[in-house]
Amino acid sequence: MQPWRVLRTRRCRSARSSGVQHKRNSPRAQPVQPLKEVKMLDVVVVGAGQAGLSAAYYLARQGLRPETDFVVLDANPAPGGAWLHRWDSLTLGTAHAVHGLPGMKLPASDPAEPASAVVSGYYGSYEKEFSLPVRRPVKVRAVRPAPTHDGGLLVEADTGTFATRLVINATGTWDKPYWPHYPGVGSFAGRQLHTHDFRSVAEFAGLRVLVVGGGTSAVQFLLQLAQAGVDTAWSTRRPPEFKTGEFNQDWGRDIERRVNERTTAGLPPLSVVGVTGIPLTHQYQNGIAAGTLLSRGPLQRLTTDGAVFKDGTTFIADAVLWATGFRAALDHLAPLKIREPGGGIVMDGVKVAREPRLIMVGYGASASTLGANRAGRAAALAALDKLSVPA
Repeated sequence: MQPWRVLRTRRCRSARSSGVQHKRNSPRAQPVQPLKEVKMLDVVVVGAGQAGLSAAYYLARQGLRPETDFVVLDANPAPGGAWLHRWDSLTLGTAHAVHGLPGMKLPASDPAEPASAVVSGYYGSYEKEFSLPVRRPVKVRAVRPAPTHDGGLLVEADTGTFATRLVINATGTWDKPYWPHYPGVGSFAGRQLHTHDFRSVAEFAGLRVLVVGGGTSAVQFLLQLAQAGVDTAWSTRRPPEFKTGEFNQDWGRDIERRVNERTTAGLPPLSVVGVTGIPLTHQYQNGIAAGTLLSRGPLQRLTTDGAVFKDGTTFIADAVLWATGFRAALDHLAPLKIREPGGGIVMDGVKVAREPRLIMVGYGASASTLGANRAGRAAALAALDKLSVPA
């Protein structure tokens, strides 16, 4: 017997005994309802980036019915996930490899096209092709244990409350930019902004810009700024790790293994560059030769008009661009108490050790576009496995 047929029989018995009516929801966001009227879903997917869409695809493929058995909630106003917010100068040719979603190839596109436009359009087409039930914009404020509803979870959003047996969380990192603290940050008289808020190098014409951070975004910002004639300085906590070699599937699997070792132990994931390094492309080699991609070393403090580095040298700056990465956007999961004392989350693949009703993708190894597809499939299969066991 196919596993989803078992689900159909078991869920109907549960519905009759609990009095919950399984009515098809409208694809539009629903208004806040009294708890007694909330329909019990099998799965709520939070987030519609690559990991969330991959999970939704595999849920539907395994027999769960969109809008009847599961929904996807997305805080963005349109398809695209974090790609929707990328700056226009990040083209498809300069972005990290963009991987297609399961069941539908990424169409061939001009490398000069903005990656945000290409990926957003592709995600939108994907949602339509597979009739995925994405409701947006819906901001999830909290996920907490339900006092009733057969021991499920309540997903509290700005448009209403959803009762569900399981949650697949796929909120990624874009909404959680990391701002490090350095002495003098509050006294700096110039502009400070994060990668999250970057739009165009044109904003920095005629200015002197300090770029802080050791990842690919920092490198790309420096090259764009230098090309526009902007005077720059680069600060990294440790010497930049430019890597040579073949970045193939074996390399990718090794990266995922190293990330999984940390999440299995309940340690916070490292930054992407902390695991992968920076691929030494021809463009980056030229940037190093020109002196643009030479780090001044760790930042010691900011002053009113610039920066002092750990070696005592200084740089007069009009703006500081913090390319310091992101953290997992998981504040809405705080009521579930899933974090370890050190701030990490003990994971077994996509399963959360402290909360069996929660499955997480887009966290740890599955935060990459390559890992997201495999994690989406793993999440769907884990959900089917849990749903097939009577509560």
